[in-house]
Amino acid sequence: MAQEAGMFTVQQTIGSVLCCKCGVPMAPNAANMCVKCLRSEIDITEGLQKHVIIIHCPECDTYLQPPRTWIKAQLESKELLTFCVKRLKNLNKIHLVHAEFIWTEPHSKRIKVRLRVQKEVLNGAILEQAYTVEYVVQDQMCESCTRVQANPDQWVAAVQLRQHVSHRRTFFYLEQLILKHDAAVRAIRIKQMDQGVDFFFANRSHAVKFVEFLGKVAPIKSRHDKQLVSHDTKSNNYNYKYTFSVEICPICREDLICLPPKVAVSLGNLGPLVICTKVSNTIALLDLFTLRHCFMDADQYWRTAFKSLLSSRQIMEYIVLDVEPVSSEINVGGSKYVLADAQVARVADFGKNDTLFTVRTHLGHILNPGDYAIGYDLYRANSNDIELDKYKGLVIPDVILIKKSYEEKRQKKRGKPRAWKLKSLNMEVEDSAKATDEEKRSSEYEQFLRDLEENPDMRFNISLYQNKEYQPSEMASMTDEEDVPSIPLEELLADLDLSEEEAQNDSMNE
Repeated sequence: MAQEAGMFTVQQTIGSVLCCKCGVPMAPNAANMCVKCLRSEIDITEGLQKHVIIIHCPECDTYLQPPRTWIKAQLESKELLTFCVKRLKNLNKIHLVHAEFIWTEPHSKRIKVRLRVQKEVLNGAILEQAYTVEYVVQDQMCESCTRVQANPDQWVAAVQLRQHVSHRRTFFYLEQLILKHDAAVRAIRIKQMDQGVDFFFANRSHAVKFVEFLGKVAPIKSRHDKQLVSHDTKSNNYNYKYTFSVEICPICREDLICLPPKVAVSLGNLGPLVICTKVSNTIALLDLFTLRHCFMDADQYWRTAFKSLLSSRQIMEYIVLDVEPVSSEINVGGSKYVLADAQVARVADFGKNDTLFTVRTHLGHILNPGDYAIGYDLYRANSNDIELDKYKGLVIPDVILIKKSYEEKRQKKRGKPRAWKLKSLNMEVEDSAKATDEEKRSSEYEQFLRDLEENPDMRFNISLYQNKEYQPSEMASMTDEEDVPSIPLEELLADLDLSEEEAQNDSMNE
């Protein structure tokens, strides 16, 4: 401002003084000594630790935080840097400015950290200095890993997961959720049983956390019990084995349900014939004739538990002869439906008799004459459901369509590999589970894979990986039907193999 007004200003300069030790000109400070002389006279890192020993468990990759806490941390991570800094003593006497790792050979069992600290020295002068701390890593297994190595069957807590249905499609889907969220990473053993899976843990807290995860992804009820294993009367220590019994509700997706009268009234006179469209921590129910829907949480279901009238193992294939839409397109719970009247015939009877059925369906937006659909044959079904008998004068339709069928179009692709694949848990198979029909299990798994291709909502919460063995051909891509549901390549993840990555890096280095 003064220069713009043409006024004369005196420029301020900082004077310099001579160091009292070496006589070098310097900016004045409280000690009247230059930085080199200050560092030669005073070492602010005196009394600080330069060598520290840390305990590392090679099995679970954790570090011991005395006295008994084990912390999981990766090399050169923020968690490991925080752990290393906290292990230093007398660090509260100085001010820590910066900390960083110095690269060391991973197999050297050495971790080096460079610290930059500040401290007030002579006459209020602040001196900053950097030094290196070397950590020696000593391998020692933690208590849980020691117990597992001594006896792999010596578990502390077990989670018995069961679902009383005639198929395993729920466990196929639950397996993918567990893999994506690493929910069973603490399990020391996983065993496949006849109607479920058993998970064994070395710590009770790990089992409790796993049960909490199951409650967030499925409608379950659980109970727990404990058994005394040993008791030390002198130290008053008790060793227990804990067992958690978890039951998943028997209602599955695409099941036909007859709601009990009290439940139907509590849901606003829904149904009573409804289908289950989605199962997560809640159960989504849809009335096919009015397109009304509702959600039931686990507490509501287990308060008045009911079973399905017909399950997905009792479905039948129909051919659509005519479709007449009744209503416009409606968005129900994120899915689009159109009410329509359809004329269908059983595929097994097609050409043998003239039995036709006129049904009201919610699939008017995807069904066309000549398509195939899957549904329940109530015309010939012999149901002994107690809840169905409570409704007097209820008109039961002959056929209830569930979804569109692509079986005929899939016949052309039978035997060809898919462009994607799923990972699986490392499970042991019990003898009773081995006795079950292997062909039945493979057909259920194939149906589960088809459900993933047809339903984007199902594959939203799981991880799909690229199949390296898949080699698309130009002829196959030209002859494949566009109407067959498939998973786009944008949804697939690359299956990272660390051994292959290391081999590639070695070849590049050579």
